[in-house]
Amino acid sequence: MTDDLPSKSQRKRDMHALQDLGTELVELNDDQLATVELPENLRDAVMQARQMTRLDEARRRQMQYIGKLMRHLDPEPIRASIDAYKAVSQAQTARLHMLELWRTRLLEEDDTLTELVSAYPQIDVAQTRLLIRNAARERAAGQPPKSFRALFKLLNETIRPDHDDE
Repeated sequence: MTDDLPSKSQRKRDMHALQDLGTELVELNDDQLATVELPENLRDAVMQARQMTRLDEARRRQMQYIGKLMRHLDPEPIRASIDAYKAVSQAQTARLHMLELWRTRLLEEDDTLTELVSAYPQIDVAQTRLLIRNAARERAAGQPPKSFRALFKLLNETIRPDHDDE
């Protein structure tokens, strides 16, 4: 008996990992999927799985089939592409959280505007002050958060990803 072969349990784990990777492929949007280098038969199987909207037995079998097709190719380039899309998504989420934090601090802490102006001198100070005042007034009166949203939009336009280091 040779010890070079992986155990049955390890082979099953590997197959499930490929099937999970196939599931991630199916969940990509059209633009992302178009950039991933896939053999034609795998791309067709992914497209068929995307058309199956119900989570039933047919979709489960299709995902198994995708996993089976992936056993015959190197999954690392596919995994790298998916990880790159996840990293971009995580960076966008982190940026939105940072903008929300700025907006919350501007409404709750008096010294935050000075800090914001020193970090981002290109911001329109008068407009920011007006939006802060109006957002606080709207919140106190229980009105729709028009200025609250406008403040977020102003921060989003001012604090661009390429300006984060300034």
